[in-house]
Amino acid sequence: MAKILIAFDTVEEGFEELKRKHELTFPPKGRDFSREELLEMIPEYEVLCSVFDIPVDSELIERGSQLRLIANYAVGYNNIDLAAAARRSIVVCNTPHAVVEPTADLALALLLGCTRRICEWDKVFRCEREKVDRGRLSRLGSNLYGKTIGILGFGNIGAAVARRCKAFGMKVLYNKRHRLDPLDEERLDIEYIDKEELLRRSDVISLHTPYTPDTHHYIGQKEFEMMKPSAILINTSRGAVVDEHALVAALRTNLIAAAGLDVFEFHDEPLPELYDLPNVCLTPHIGTQTYDSRVEMAVELCNNVLGFLDGDRPYSRVPMPQ
Repeated sequence: MAKILIAFDTVEEGFEELKRKHELTFPPKGRDFSREELLEMIPEYEVLCSVFDIPVDSELIERGSQLRLIANYAVGYNNIDLAAAARRSIVVCNTPHAVVEPTADLALALLLGCTRRICEWDKVFRCEREKVDRGRLSRLGSNLYGKTIGILGFGNIGAAVARRCKAFGMKVLYNKRHRLDPLDEERLDIEYIDKEELLRRSDVISLHTPYTPDTHHYIGQKEFEMMKPSAILINTSRGAVVDEHALVAALRTNLIAAAGLDVFEFHDEPLPELYDLPNVCLTPHIGTQTYDSRVEMAVELCNNVLGFLDGDRPYSRVPMPQ
């Protein structure tokens, strides 16, 4: 039996098979293990199950003298020092499948929140109650039907967002590092264009690119100046893909109309100015925060660990730096 350290608090369902076959250590219910606890415990364990907001840096990896696998409970893995793991020949896994549908749902919810000004109306209605202005020109929203969404990063989540937007009658543009086969584009009824043209033509820009050194501030002042004044930015990828100071300036000066954000640049906390802007819809990184998806993520995580340890199933291995 392998010793497996679960660094984070989560649902209990989904771990049954892994519990039967290996020795698991969970944190006390209601909290994650602290960094100090992880540093003290890690030398005893072969597998570390981590999550996106727990840094797995070189110090922690070097302390894991028996560590063979880091299994991340997330699709992203920028919390893990891949170079340090590669030096130790430690395998890294992620959960790219279970996160797709709930994250796409949230992206669309944020989009609807912005186009129909739901957060703004909710706040005003609660404050003014029966005195709220229901006038015909008060806080007009916009339709989705007939609008164009530009998706930057067309992986599984981007494709799931595209399916939803097509159902709303939207035109879908996309850009990614490696273009799809033209037959797939025709089947999906989507159009590939370069990033700059996508920014100029889109009514909505939805970000689904992973965070890497190349995508740091992928959207900044220059990109906001290319967008329509009526454009809406949706970010459910990683916070630092957007230059958040430039975003605040763009929203304040009407370079763009609105933003729906589930992730933030600075330790996943919004800049204070974002709280006060009425044209922003904010959620605290809850893309997968449904019970169903957390159970599915637990199952996928456990399948990764079992596939690595027992060799009886495929597992989602992260590409490592050379």
